[in-house]
Amino acid sequence: MQLNDLKRATPYKKEKRVGRGGGRGKTSGRGTKGQKARAGHSIMPNIREQLKKLPKRRGYRFKSIETKPFALNVARLEVAFSSGDAVNPKVLTERGLLRAGLIVKILGDGELSKKLIVSDCVVSATARAKIEKAGGSVA
Repeated sequence: MQLNDLKRATPYKKEKRVGRGGGRGKTSGRGTKGQKARAGHSIMPNIREQLKKLPKRRGYRFKSIETKPFALNVARLEVAFSSGDAVNPKVLTERGLLRAGLIVKILGDGELSKKLIVSDCVVSATARAKIEKAGGSVA
């Protein structure tokens, strides 16, 4: 075998240039005419129309769209707290379970064996039952 006998495993392929005659001439696969056939076309997104229909709450204190409460399961409380601890948004923020300024809702997924005193939180019915069963209280 000589160097001049070597050949590539795959053949050379040239980059396909559209809109230059041949395979994809004239409209270059863009159909015919209209806004979508133009270069740099921009169409207003559908979500913007929906956002514009929402009412604004004027003033610096209000957010236009209300935020949902942050869900926190009983299993996370089991790991993060010891028996007899108080659970409220301020303590949850300090322990890194919650971002500041969010409303928290405690849900009943998981088991709880520690006595916890929960206050200033929205609590689901199953979570309330588990907290009270473990000897804790919900205020």
